[in-house]
Amino acid sequence: MKLTMTAAPHLRSGNSVRSIMLDVLIALTPAAIWAVVTFGIKALVLILVCTAGAEALDFFIIRFLRNKKSFRPDLSGSVTGLLLALNLSLAVEWWQALIGVFVSIAIAKAVFGGLGKNFFNPALVGRVFLLISFPVQMTSWFSPFDLQTSATPMAILKEGSSRIFSLQEMFLGTIPGSLGEISALLLLLGFGWLLLRRRVSPVIPVAYIGTVALMAAIFNGVNPAFGSPLYHILGGGLMLGALFMATDMVTSPMSIKGHLIFGVGCGVITMVIRFFGGYPEGVSFAILVMNAFVPLIDMVSKPKIFGKVKSNA
Repeated sequence: MKLTMTAAPHLRSGNSVRSIMLDVLIALTPAAIWAVVTFGIKALVLILVCTAGAEALDFFIIRFLRNKKSFRPDLSGSVTGLLLALNLSLAVEWWQALIGVFVSIAIAKAVFGGLGKNFFNPALVGRVFLLISFPVQMTSWFSPFDLQTSATPMAILKEGSSRIFSLQEMFLGTIPGSLGEISALLLLLGFGWLLLRRRVSPVIPVAYIGTVALMAAIFNGVNPAFGSPLYHILGGGLMLGALFMATDMVTSPMSIKGHLIFGVGCGVITMVIRFFGGYPEGVSFAILVMNAFVPLIDMVSKPKIFGKVKSNA
């Protein structure tokens, strides 16, 4: 018998960063296709500009600025770019989208050391930067197909308007909103692919959406004008955020207990902003705030090491 001594790890998986990112891109494809169908050629331009631009910039930084000649594209830049695109309004211009790409890749990701070392979700950092820099374009919404300016379900709720979208419209995706958030059905379909491929855990989305539903039910019981739980779940960016942004492996906790804390925290902050804040939506801010708490959550939720004696110090 020949014994070979090698360095750890000794248990290896057939998974790679590239294969995981490819599955995420596949999962987001239905929502991206629906964005093009409902919003037209400009949606396609924004998706291509963000996805290709993010992948190219990521490649340039790693290959030339960091001088890693052996680097092969791992599609993580494409995932960041596509997520950013799906969080944009149709009113955003292609050059503004590229600014968001630069902030997402060069600042939110590369400055911290690249993939696996960033503290905040890069796509959400880019989105929030664009929201602050170009508030008019980022908060101008269009109805699907006819492309008439219209308020989103969350904005209507915030304004106290008498017009309310039906749950069917929000579930299928015929409401105003960002390119990728309008169809809960297609987002759930994509998330189902990730579950099937065992790429994500359902704990964070369940905790996040469940907290939103519980708080909406409580506030709706006090004042029906706050909106029903299903309206809050389907009517904004919650599905996109909970299923694809909060579940980011790098910027979310490691343990199941940590996932629960993270998801509940995202849900509470989202609803506090929706109910009492100046913005009708709070998903992006909620996830970024909880991203900052991930090191602390990991510290308090890490499992005990078997056989370790507790220190009295």
